[in-house]
Amino acid sequence: MFARRSTTVLAPAIRCTDLRAKLGRMKRLLCAASILFLISGCAGVRSATTLTPFSTFVDDYFTARFEFSPTSGTDVGLHQYDNKLDDLSRAALDRRTAELRGFLSRLDTVRQQELSFDDAIDAEVIEGQIRADLLDIETLRLYENNPMPYAGLPGSSIGALIKRDFAPAPDRLRSVIARLRLIPRIYDAARTNLNNPPKEFTDLAVRISRGSAGYFEGLVAKWAEEAAGGDAALLDQFRVANRQVIDSTRSFSQWLEGDLLPRSKGSYAIGKANFLLKLKYEEAVEMPLEELLAVGEVQLRKDYEAFVAIARQIDATKSAAEVMDNLSKVHPTAEDLIPSARRTVEDARSFVVQQDIVTVPSEVRARVEETPPYARSGGFASMDTPGPYESKATEAFYYVTPVEQDWDEKHVEEHLRLFNPFVVAMINVHEAYPGHYLQFLYAPRFPTKTRKLIFSGTNAEGWAHYAEQMMVDEGFGGADLRYRLAQLQEALLRDVRYVVGIKLHTEGWSVEQGAQLFREKAFQEPANAYEEARRGAYNPTYLYYTLGKIQIFELRDEFMKRNNASKKAFHDAFVSQGGLPIKFVRQILFRRN
Repeated sequence: MFARRSTTVLAPAIRCTDLRAKLGRMKRLLCAASILFLISGCAGVRSATTLTPFSTFVDDYFTARFEFSPTSGTDVGLHQYDNKLDDLSRAALDRRTAELRGFLSRLDTVRQQELSFDDAIDAEVIEGQIRADLLDIETLRLYENNPMPYAGLPGSSIGALIKRDFAPAPDRLRSVIARLRLIPRIYDAARTNLNNPPKEFTDLAVRISRGSAGYFEGLVAKWAEEAAGGDAALLDQFRVANRQVIDSTRSFSQWLEGDLLPRSKGSYAIGKANFLLKLKYEEAVEMPLEELLAVGEVQLRKDYEAFVAIARQIDATKSAAEVMDNLSKVHPTAEDLIPSARRTVEDARSFVVQQDIVTVPSEVRARVEETPPYARSGGFASMDTPGPYESKATEAFYYVTPVEQDWDEKHVEEHLRLFNPFVVAMINVHEAYPGHYLQFLYAPRFPTKTRKLIFSGTNAEGWAHYAEQMMVDEGFGGADLRYRLAQLQEALLRDVRYVVGIKLHTEGWSVEQGAQLFREKAFQEPANAYEEARRGAYNPTYLYYTLGKIQIFELRDEFMKRNNASKKAFHDAFVSQGGLPIKFVRQILFRRN
């Protein structure tokens, strides 16, 4: 997953996330900062030197988005929003709904004039985002049935200010204090807005909120002491504001667990019609549900048969599950989990450079760090990169989720077994090279404002998932079949997500039924299988991994044939266009509708 979600707060650590999945839309609607799975827009940055009715519309649209979600402004590198915090009240959501409807009407007017090829594509993309937002607010009413954004936004809004060195530390501390003073109103809005959410959502919100209290008390307080630089008055202001947030966060956590959780009996299923609308608006994919499911089931069957065949080549005396079990027995300790990822991520970059897979546009490396507590929503790894309009800070974070203190020994062991060296190699490919991190290194170069600021799952997650198979196809891991087995397990994981997401939301499946399919067909440990299935409850269309990979392979074959081009030529062309739905990337690459 990527978080800028890239992906996000709400989806931080979703493997990946994100951009930041996927809760990415909830991030914008409920204003969670940084997984997913979209980047919001950009006030204060003009889209063209020569203004046109459409460029003015684009500027106004993204300006309004940042007025609604200032934390998203910080995420993309616009720091005039750093001392503001999102308003999650019902009144603010009502105003946003009216505003979005106004933008739809205005877009219709702008389209009455002939648009350029690129503007016409960007207009379609923005329309999809507006309609997706309206679906989530008016129909799905996410602000009423998901407490996770309310639990995650406080920590993420502060984390965005302290983790990157984009301004002098005392200045950032003043912004931290301004946001801290506004955080209690987020919890007030949650208590007012939330109404019978699904138990699965509240369980995760409790986890996020518990971790956030410790985050404010520990890491944030330690950072502030250094950032104050001897300014005692400034540090006192911080301590007063931070103490209030720690107390209100603990109170909110108690409310979630003691009040909201017992009455969290709602359904997470969004239904067939809404599922297809989300796919249409967010991914520009229109397909009958039965045909859509069949595509996923065919891919699952194909990858499962390949997995069994490779496992047999590795050890014909054992079942496929036993072969995978043996691979997973070699894993880091809890203490060495993050350091072990640091030691291996460079291998993927070296292979990309040596084999000339795709142009790597920067020597800056991502830092492998522990997933922040506010971002632990049931995933395993994610990428958090600087925004496309960030002019100074270069810090990017490859987050790996550690074990939780309240897990029993069995859960700890199952979590760590995921991070065996062969699967970790695939996660490094997905999150870093040539996956999410490389794609986001290109973000400042994307050709239009819209393409800098809007990402779809089929593109961002599809590309990273495509990279896993492509890298092994190109020889990553050498002749060691265990790397191919790990790649196929990652493919099966995404294939099962594809099927489970549809069945959870359109066929009445329970999370437990989904977890069983993850165990049986994706060879997941029980604890990890449940986390994966539960993610499908709040991230309905997480089929975008497999669906995007399929679309990208098809596009690659067509591009290479039409242009007599190399894979590298395709890769460079693809990652240069931005994270638009694959339908639009195809139009751009071939310059036709």
